[in-house]
Amino acid sequence: MTAPNDSDDPQVPIVCPECETTSRVSLPDVADAVERHNAQLHDGEDVATVDPDIADRIADLAADDLGLLEEP
Repeated sequence: MTAPNDSDDPQVPIVCPECETTSRVSLPDVADAVERHNAQLHDGEDVATVDPDIADRIADLAADDLGLLEEP
C-alpha cells in the first residue's frame, strides 16, 4: 500500500486482512490507494478497506452532522 506522505492531510488507516498489512494514507488518496491495492493484489476484489472502526466513526459523525440521529 501507499506510504504516508509529509502533507498536513489527515492520515486514514487502511487494512488488508488477507495481506496482513496496515498502512496510513492521506485522506485525499484513500480511494485510489485502496482501489490500486485491491486491483494489483486481489484481482479487484474489495479486500483492503478503510479500518472498519474508523469508517463506522466517520459514518456516525456524518449522520450526527446531518441530523439523522435526532429524535423526531
